[in-house]
Amino acid sequence: MNVVNSQDPMLGNPLPPGWTTAFLRDVGDIRYGLGQPPEQAADGIPLVRATNVKRGRIVRDGLIRIKHEAIPKSRNPYLRQGDIIVVRSGAYTGDAAMVTKDWVGSVLGYDLVFSPRQGLDPAYCAAVLLSDPVQSYFLGQRDRSAQPHLNRQQLQDAAIPLPPLQEQQKIAALLGLVQQAIEQQERLIVLTAELKNALMNKLFTKGLHAEHRKETEFGPVPENWQVVPLRDCCIVQTGIAKGRRVEPEEALTLPYLRVANVQDGFLELSQIKKITIRAKEKDRYLLRKGDVVLTEGGDFDKLGRGFIWQGQIENCVHQNHIFSVRVDTSRLKPEFFAHLSQSPYGKSFFLSVAHKTTNLACINTTKLKRFPVLIPTMAEQETIVSALDSVDARLIHHTRKKTVLEELFRTLLHQLMTAQIRVHDLDLNNLDLNSSDQREEVIATTGR
Repeated sequence: MNVVNSQDPMLGNPLPPGWTTAFLRDVGDIRYGLGQPPEQAADGIPLVRATNVKRGRIVRDGLIRIKHEAIPKSRNPYLRQGDIIVVRSGAYTGDAAMVTKDWVGSVLGYDLVFSPRQGLDPAYCAAVLLSDPVQSYFLGQRDRSAQPHLNRQQLQDAAIPLPPLQEQQKIAALLGLVQQAIEQQERLIVLTAELKNALMNKLFTKGLHAEHRKETEFGPVPENWQVVPLRDCCIVQTGIAKGRRVEPEEALTLPYLRVANVQDGFLELSQIKKITIRAKEKDRYLLRKGDVVLTEGGDFDKLGRGFIWQGQIENCVHQNHIFSVRVDTSRLKPEFFAHLSQSPYGKSFFLSVAHKTTNLACINTTKLKRFPVLIPTMAEQETIVSALDSVDARLIHHTRKKTVLEELFRTLLHQLMTAQIRVHDLDLNNLDLNSSDQREEVIATTGR
């Protein structure tokens, strides 16, 4: 095996004794995928595309299948266990994932395949390709053209740190444990979201006591619940448009809520931007505690997404692509309406009245005010809100654990690949990263 030297070519740092660096061309073979996919077939061979590569894993989202007989005999697009797919073009150029036994015999689409030779552990190699130094190298190569792109030669010229094989395997095993813990949280998030969706459907269809039902345009609902247009029990507040000219003497700069902050069933407030408005407009656009914020457009499954503003940020306004719904609290709990808007009943309404294009849908104020709000007794509303809030708490719990684990993966990946920590300094016996105590122990070891 040809090696470069004993110094990290990306960072310029000396490497530990026994470590070297190597160009990918010297430690493996690279080939292109199939290119333009042939005719699809429901029972055909899985075709792995860039959209199926997700930060170190191959996922089934959007997977297509192709006819076996349509694959050119002159190409070798079939995937083997231990091959590494590297995304060749687009926004995720340079993302990489190792082929596991589940994907053996599948066919690669447009991207690149790297096959490690003896002496390079495939799982280690897949991980090191995701490290900051290698990704920085890919970024420098991909930005040489208008469309982000990585070719075979550029991939061959990437250099990686090369510990002894046994240490490679231990590094890969540790990072694999973190990935498994992340995947477990992702599965729990999906299962909990499915539970919430089923529970909402049951509660808003049958109520608490499986009472008689009446038909509405958007499905059956409990017979004794009122059905009232939103305009009769709520006030809809529209937001402020960006890019307006504001005279300096009138200017007031405030934090504002954007579409990116409004997710399905929660608010993502880690990045809040500011906007300049006229001081006299503050009350007109100000969010108040208990407002239900809803997006006016987006992908079909995200239309009307949002939840409750709890006053997390003082003096915060909202942009014009977000509605603020202020409910009449003598008749309706904000939390009840927030859950109702996210339920199958609510989504059915939004999709039925939305203006649709090929991939997007949107609603306006007039249509939103027609939303047929379901109003049971306040006691029923409180019980339903309590049940759904408990499921939301589980969703938040699993989402936060996933975020912590992803940060742990990034930290470990960087520090292990640059030898800031060594894998033999970590106790991997019976390690359970879904245990908060053991996560904290590993985090402490990495110096975070």
